[in-house]
Amino acid sequence: MKPVKRRSTREVPAKPPVKHHEIRQTRTAGGDFTDKLHAYRDHHAHALFSSLGRLVATPFTTIMTIAVLAISISLASGFYIMVINVQQLTADLESSNQISLFLKDEVSNEDAADLAADIQKNSNVQAVKMISKEQALAEFKTYSGFGAAIDVLEKNPLPIVLQVLPKNTLQDKQQLENLFKTVKQFDEVDYAQVDMQWVDRLQSMVEVARRGTALFSFMIGLGVLFIIGNTIRLELHNRRDEIMIAKLVGATNSFIRRPFLYTGFWIGFISGVSAWFIVALLMLILRQPVEKLSGLYEGDLHLIFLSVTDTLALLAISSLLGIFSSWAVLLFQLRHTRPE
Repeated sequence: MKPVKRRSTREVPAKPPVKHHEIRQTRTAGGDFTDKLHAYRDHHAHALFSSLGRLVATPFTTIMTIAVLAISISLASGFYIMVINVQQLTADLESSNQISLFLKDEVSNEDAADLAADIQKNSNVQAVKMISKEQALAEFKTYSGFGAAIDVLEKNPLPIVLQVLPKNTLQDKQQLENLFKTVKQFDEVDYAQVDMQWVDRLQSMVEVARRGTALFSFMIGLGVLFIIGNTIRLELHNRRDEIMIAKLVGATNSFIRRPFLYTGFWIGFISGVSAWFIVALLMLILRQPVEKLSGLYEGDLHLIFLSVTDTLALLAISSLLGIFSSWAVLLFQLRHTRPE
């Protein structure tokens, strides 16, 4: 018989048990923050695109709402562009606000040129143009229709004229007045003229246009807030049962609020884009007639459209209006929405 091997009575030492909290701490240290970040990102992405899908699912209501908002925003943008083009037009009219200096009869062309050079050194002067007696007489014969009568005169009665074009005459009236007082005190000047009343009227028209545009845009902004807020309120009412169930299982107000905020964002953003296209279409329609009218008056007016900065500001403001109005409505409504 084969001898029976006896098992060793010596026991193998068991491995120490791994504590569960140590495993949990190891996992938390490495991946808990990353997992939360990914979950947060995924939920925002889902809320962003699901809110857009809900708008697409109700095309008639969405199109009507966005059309009203786009027309309202385009009106405010149109007034803003109008003010910009009016400012461009008034900049072209600055030459009509020039100071005319009529020199004394004994002043020669050389002395007048020296005086023009001295005036040009003034920091508030943009340009100085000298019109000699001969040039003034030639222009008078050409445009007055009294050329034959002028030829009868033995001496040229017209003086030398210096046309002084100030800087920023439409922005600073006091600066123009100070410049006028300075240039008319030269000994060579016999008479100085500037149409200050025209400057006042022009400044007043530009300021009224600016303030009117600001007030009109503010009222349009309030209208956009109320329209988007009412749209979000109706959406909240239609999904009341869904919100109740979410609150019963422990969903927070911020979790429930998120898709509605994205809905407000989409409504504001799409309305801003639509308003940009409306304004662009209107500018294309008006561009040719306006430039033709400007050419008839020997002007060089080109309509200015929204710049890249203005376009980004338009989209940002319309999107923020949508988010803010949604947030304001949800802040009030969710407080009064409790599971029964």
